[in-house]
This record gives sequence, structure tokens and C-alpha cells, in this order.
Amino acid sequence: MQSMDASETALTRVWRYAAGRPLLLDMLLALVLAFAVLRAAADDRATNGDVIVAGVAFVAVLIRRLRPLAALGIATSATIGAILQGVSNPGLIVALGVITYSIAAHTDRRKGWVCALAASGFVYLTGLIVAAEDWWRGETLGIFAWIFMAAAVGDAARTHRAYVAEVEERARRAEQTQEDEARRRVMDERLRIARELHDVVAHHIAVISVQAGAAAHVLQRRPDQVGPVLNHIREASDTVLKEIQSVVGVLRGADERETTEPAPGLARLPELLATLETTGFPVRLRQVGEARELPAMVDLAAYRIVQEALTNAHRYGDGSAQLLVEYTPDDVVLQVSNRMRAAAQKGAGYGLLGMRERAAAAGGSVTACPVGASVFRVHAVLPAEHA
Repeated sequence: MQSMDASETALTRVWRYAAGRPLLLDMLLALVLAFAVLRAAADDRATNGDVIVAGVAFVAVLIRRLRPLAALGIATSATIGAILQGVSNPGLIVALGVITYSIAAHTDRRKGWVCALAASGFVYLTGLIVAAEDWWRGETLGIFAWIFMAAAVGDAARTHRAYVAEVEERARRAEQTQEDEARRRVMDERLRIARELHDVVAHHIAVISVQAGAAAHVLQRRPDQVGPVLNHIREASDTVLKEIQSVVGVLRGADERETTEPAPGLARLPELLATLETTGFPVRLRQVGEARELPAMVDLAAYRIVQEALTNAHRYGDGSAQLLVEYTPDDVVLQVSNRMRAAAQKGAGYGLLGMRERAAAAGGSVTACPVGASVFRVHAVLPAEHA
């Protein structure tokens, strides 16, 4: 009993090893069929013809993957020859079924069924030539059933492989899509953080720069008034540090809501204008329409656009600006205008780019360009309702 189990285990290992090597598997299968043909012939005193039949079966099965149609032709011709010579050997019929299976499993459905019909048809017609009166006997019909069953199994195997391949391809595409989406979100988040840092830092650094210049001027002419100017510099420095910590806290904290304060919106415009007023940069505000609550993204984008536009006006303008905030039924319109200094230096352009990106992300638009010879205007239109 143990020896039988050991032999079965060894046979299983051999079969698994051969299953991963198609050519070796075909050789083993061809040898098994040739041996079956010879053994069946040996029971009836094998002849040279039987040896030839075994060789034909071996060759046909061996080349079934490389030349499937040629293998089918060889097996069919050998079967027809055996029937005409009165040789009855089931090994050839088995080989014919194996080759039919291979064609159906590795080609398209139409070719598989056509080959099965052609092979069984030729064998059946040969049987009619030899014994026309026995067309209905079970052996003849059994050949039909065997060949078409092999074609059906091969077609099912091909369909199953195609289904598995499609499922694997869909899984691969889904995984690739998830990776692309994750990569896109990372890039969007990096851009958002960079834009936020630019808007936060640029405004307050501009205020510090202007106040530092004013401090140097006041220190030379009126030293007793340098204190308030330095106090403005200190307040602006504290504010920019707090806002940088707030933005960086998003990167360190697991929950953005727990690490950041509420995002600024147009409700904080008076605070922004008051800060600019203390630095000697008055802004005349004109509001048209009744203020109302805006979507969070739109409210933040509106505040940052106004902040960046006023920062640029403070840095490159002549010392004042006009701000228009107009609420329409569908949009909120923001417009910042200031006179340009003739000797103003041109910036890097990241502020204008950031304004356009913020507006586009919120579903709006921004235009920034000179109006006439000496006025620069930033005009933004943002949707006041959810898209």
C-alpha cells in the first residue's frame, strides 16, 4: 500500500514538472499514446503496420502545438488508412481527439469546430465506404461524439483562459489607475501647499520689506517715531510664522481639522485691510450687493486672490489701491486696481500664476493686466454657488 502511494506521489511530481514545460508534456503524452497503440496491437499480434500507426500517433501528438493543422491532417489520414486496411486501434482515435482539443483550445471558435467537423466527417465517410450498411453502429457514432466532445472541452478551456486573462487585465488596469490617481493627488497636494505658502509668506514679507524701508527712512529723520514701524515689522513677522506653522501642521498632523484653524475667507477682509492700513497702504473698499456665505473653496480662493493682488499693489504700486467686491446672483466679482510706479521692478510671476490656478480650481477665472498707461487691474470672477 505504501509503495503504491509512493509511486502515485512520484507520478504526480513528474506530471506537475511536465505541466510547466509544454514540449515535454507533449512528448510524454505522445509516448503514452504510442505505447497504448502498440499494446493494443500486441494483443492481436502486432505487425509492421501497427508499428507505423504507433509512430504516426506519436508524431501527430508531438507536433500538435507547433503545427496543429498538420497534426490533424496526419492523424486523420492515419485513421482513414487504418479503417481502409481493416485495422482497428483506439489509440488513433484518442490521438485524433487530443489534436482536435488542441486546435479548439488554442485557435478561435470557428476554426476549432470546422476542424472537428472535417475530421469526423472524413472518418465517417471512410467508414461508409468500407461498410455502408453499418452507418448507424455505435462505434461510428462514438467517433463523432469523441471528436466533438474534445472540441467542446478545448473551446471551454480557451474561453476560460480568455476570461481569466481579461479579469487579470482589468485588475492590472484598475491598479494602474489607482496608482495614477494617487500620484495625481500627491502632485495636486504639493501644488496646493506651495501655492498656500507663497500666498501666506509673500504678503507678510512684502509688508515687512516696506516697513523695514520706512524704518530706515524714519530712523534718519525722526528717530522718535521708529518704534511703531518696528512694532509693525514684529507683528507681521509673528503673523507669517503662525501661518507657516498652520500650513506645515497639515503635513505633520493626521487630521487637518485638528491641526489647523478655519481657512480664511472674505469675512476676514476688514482684518487684512486694517493690517495694510497700519503699514501706510490705504485700500478703498467698495462692496456691491449683499454679502453671503460662499462655498469653502471659493471663499478661500477669493481671499487669497485679494491678498495676493493687494500684496502686489503694495509692492509695485504708488501707495494706495481700490478693491471692488460685487455679489451677483451667480458669481462673486473681485477687482483690485492700483496705479503703478514708473520704476517698479517686475516680479517672478508666481503670484499671478497662483491666482489663476486658485480661480480655475474653484471654477472661476482671473485676468491681470495694465489698463491704460499707469493702472494695473486684477479682475476675478468666481462662482458663488456649488457647481
